[in-house]
Amino acid sequence: MSEIPRVQPALARSLNHALLIVALFSALLMITVIGLMPLDGPAGLLLAVLPIIFGIYVVAGLIAWLRRPSNGMGPLIVVAGFMVLIGGIANTEVPVLLAIGAIGATLALPATVHLLLAFPTGRLPDRLSRALVIALYTTSLVLQMPEYLLDPAGSYPPFAIADAPGLVAIMGTVQTVVATGIMLVVAAVLWGRLRRADAVHRRVLIPLFSYGIITVLFLPLIAIALDRLFHVEPAVRGLLQFAAVAGIPIAFTLGLLRGGFARTGELEELGTWLGAADTSRQPLVVALARTLGDPSLRLYFWAEDRGMLLDADGRAAPDGTRTDPRRGWQEITLEGRAIGAIEYDAALLTDPELVHTAGRIVAIAVERERLTADLRASRRALLRSRERIVQAADLERRRIARDLHDGLQVQLVLLALEAQQIASAPAPTVAERATRLRVDIDAAATEVRTLVRDLVPAALVERGLSAAAEDLADRMPISTTFESNVSDAGLGDLAEATIYFVLAEALANVVKHARASSVRVRLVLEDGRLRLGVEDDGRGGASMDAGTGLRGLADRVEAIGGTISISSAPGRGTTVWTEVPCE
Repeated sequence: MSEIPRVQPALARSLNHALLIVALFSALLMITVIGLMPLDGPAGLLLAVLPIIFGIYVVAGLIAWLRRPSNGMGPLIVVAGFMVLIGGIANTEVPVLLAIGAIGATLALPATVHLLLAFPTGRLPDRLSRALVIALYTTSLVLQMPEYLLDPAGSYPPFAIADAPGLVAIMGTVQTVVATGIMLVVAAVLWGRLRRADAVHRRVLIPLFSYGIITVLFLPLIAIALDRLFHVEPAVRGLLQFAAVAGIPIAFTLGLLRGGFARTGELEELGTWLGAADTSRQPLVVALARTLGDPSLRLYFWAEDRGMLLDADGRAAPDGTRTDPRRGWQEITLEGRAIGAIEYDAALLTDPELVHTAGRIVAIAVERERLTADLRASRRALLRSRERIVQAADLERRRIARDLHDGLQVQLVLLALEAQQIASAPAPTVAERATRLRVDIDAAATEVRTLVRDLVPAALVERGLSAAAEDLADRMPISTTFESNVSDAGLGDLAEATIYFVLAEALANVVKHARASSVRVRLVLEDGRLRLGVEDDGRGGASMDAGTGLRGLADRVEAIGGTISISSAPGRGTTVWTEVPCE
């Protein structure tokens, strides 16, 4: 299956330039911070790791940003990287950086939680999520203030306005308790999302959420266990902690790109793909699902003949789809008429306008695929119709051959033998045997006439369609009304024969199956088309597919450019309408 061509429009090129600037600025900042850190000390290796972690965040965020231009996760990962860096620049010897590091020393925690709650769209989906993130940022900034305001020996002595180490310890405990409580609520929110997610997304969300929560909430406890139980060296313990923190942006980026989550950008790229020459090599629904990032997306086309929405395989849209709160529904319109619909994951694609825009972009392509599907269906129906006509003709030829072989041929052979015997018979018996031979010849002639009548009714050949149809109606065993304005002049042989056989089959079905008390036959010539209506007051419930009689005649009608339809509600009788061109 072909990939969407990577033809970059102007908007994509502008984004690439902007991201290149962000990458260059971040690289310059990372190198500068490393240069300002005291790397010659015992903790030099650990200090150098912090800016590298910042670089990992930026690289992962830029990749997600580039692949999902309108998704907020990429920019959010980059911002989280800057917050991680803020906590590390307090190790430099530059006063301004020391001040910034003291204020934002714990910003990495709310930044990570922000990533967790905003995944996969990059936007916080509800009020509770927004409240939790605001509470964590407030806890990180406000409850951190005693660390540098009330302790002259704290993280930044110039900010100190008092000396209250006891209060600093109490506020530190409060900060830890409040942050832990908020994290427990965050864990509950994420658990609820896991329960509501489908199986495909759950496989990505479970390891991602678990990894994020363990990293920000339980990593300090794990560090204590490494120190007190396993007596791991501080430098090694620090590297393990940093490795866990560095894995966060990688985990989020991989989850976003490979987990089938919302590709909310690249609609311009979708438009470029639609204009490419090889779009037929990839189904439209696949391209749309890839662009929006929803593997569960379904595309439906409006079928005029059936009056319903069908997918590319001809299956009807499931009942209840439009009322399912978990599924979104967006109609696709073209020139004010509905031509299709997009069904999508409402929890994943939270912006209906995005799907609406995608629907407008693919509207012409949807109409093209709909017409193509109709054409293919018509072609299949035509092929099946031709097959049935050939089979019916073959069966009819076999029946005629069997009748000639088993009936008329045998009779003629016997007549020939009888004539030969008469030639050598005694004179007294010749007259009697000749008379018997004449009777047998009349019987054979009668059989020939019957065979010819079955092929082409004599009444139709000798008296025309209107008289032949009236004759059929007169021979009905139930009350039958016949109406006609057909003069037989100008009617083609095909039209006459087709209408006659449809009438004969319809009346035979009334007698066999309808249990009707009356029938009405109407034969109308109007605007160069011959119309036949057969209406009874029987039990109804008839179907074109119930038997081979009308189905075979329907094929014959359609083969000459006509149409045939049945209206047969149970208990309300049956009406068969046939229309054929006269030319």
